[in-house]
Amino acid sequence: MTEETKETKEPFSLGKYIEKAKSILGNTEKSSELLDDANKKSSKNRSSLDGVWEPLQLLFSMFRSYAKGEYTEIPTRSILAIIAAILYFVTPIDVIPDFIFGLGFADDAAVIAFTAKQVKDDLEKYKLWSEKQENTIETPEDIK
Repeated sequence: MTEETKETKEPFSLGKYIEKAKSILGNTEKSSELLDDANKKSSKNRSSLDGVWEPLQLLFSMFRSYAKGEYTEIPTRSILAIIAAILYFVTPIDVIPDFIFGLGFADDAAVIAFTAKQVKDDLEKYKLWSEKQENTIETPEDIK
């Protein structure tokens, strides 16, 4: 089955977002712009994202750390899925347009939850790494 056929037969596919994600992967400027847009949109619509707020922020954090070169222990397929989910999130016209009151973020929340579940093990490893980074920051007392 070709990708095009597969994409049209599936009820939902991040295929076109994966292709866009590939153009962002490794591009610090595009990554930063995407994260800025995503942070603005999520902050503005936090109440609509209540059920997926924590996983969304974790996806943002992991992508930010990856884009900065701080955390690279993630398979390419996982980081592409994360970028694709963030791209889907920032796109205002998607399966359910964001401007539809009460429903506009339902599809975004579903994509976020789905992606977080798909990369669950990678997110767990990232959380452990992130916590370790926070615990190993030197304070002035440590330097003495």
